[in-house]
Amino acid sequence: MKRKFRRLCLYALALSLLLCTPLPAAPSKVHKVEKADLVGAGATFPAPLYQHWIKEFGATSPGFTLSYDEVGSGEGVKRFLAGQLDFGASDSAMTDHEAGQAKQGVQFIPATAGMVVLAYNLPDIITPLRLSREVYVDIFLGTIKKWDDARIAALNPGLKLPNLNITTVGRADSSGTTWTFTNHLKAISPRWSDAGFSAAKKMGWPGNSMSVNYNEGVANRIRHSWGAIGYVEYGVAKRAGLAMAVLENKAGRFVAPSATSGMAALAGNATAMPANLRLFTPDPEGPEAWPIVTYSWLLLHKDYTDAQQGERIKKFVDWCLQGGQRYADQFGFTPLPEAVSTRALQALHQVQ
Repeated sequence: MKRKFRRLCLYALALSLLLCTPLPAAPSKVHKVEKADLVGAGATFPAPLYQHWIKEFGATSPGFTLSYDEVGSGEGVKRFLAGQLDFGASDSAMTDHEAGQAKQGVQFIPATAGMVVLAYNLPDIITPLRLSREVYVDIFLGTIKKWDDARIAALNPGLKLPNLNITTVGRADSSGTTWTFTNHLKAISPRWSDAGFSAAKKMGWPGNSMSVNYNEGVANRIRHSWGAIGYVEYGVAKRAGLAMAVLENKAGRFVAPSATSGMAALAGNATAMPANLRLFTPDPEGPEAWPIVTYSWLLLHKDYTDAQQGERIKKFVDWCLQGGQRYADQFGFTPLPEAVSTRALQALHQVQ
């Protein structure tokens, strides 16, 4: 009896250590600088790249310091509108209503772009799983409940799918990644709207679902949960070593997430960027296009009451739009198309 009790204790300890294993960090992620000269906060989606930008830009000895707090797009917008930040960041920019509350105005600056992927954890499945548009909509609606469902099996002949319950993993915090994914589901499936759902930064997911904070939190939960599938930023999923589904795009082709498919998704709509630089692509055209992509925006005040702060933020963002773009692919993001970066630089010069 004592031996059995000891084995149970050792098993419990090993399991607790496994569940507490942290997600691998971005290679050059830096800690927030206390009392920095320029303070930003917002989206977790582009945070690994933004943190690296801050590190590389700081190495040029600009004469001032920056910090970026990864709190989610919703909280970033909230802090920006409250006047607590020199710059915010959001994967859904802002609504017109939110922008109207900005006392110093707001300038959207598309800073990078990236892919939202569907990462999963299925034991003994090595070949990437194929999911059609209808199937992954129904998975997240909770109407497909088992991994060996006939509709999933038909898309993956030859794979021995396990008789496991499907658990979807989403974001608990107000998230631009959630908005991007739900905006995509709304665009591709009437069933999403018929079920009473729309595009939203925060969701009560139907069916068998778990919710956690931040992209890294979603990836970590998938990593430790057999049968889980969740939406997460491509670079985070890649660093975590997660399997990512091959998805059907608008052209009816199955594509894998990669730098090539991400660039293909943006290439066809770059010239469609509107005057306010807020462009959404919920279902991109093109045979090689990854189906779930988003720009990610920096939020700047149009009129900085402190002229020195205005010049500092313009110097930093100018570097991000030019020299900083070369780091995008390294962190799993897509460099801005030239037409978009040119428009962004023009908008930056209008900031006072």
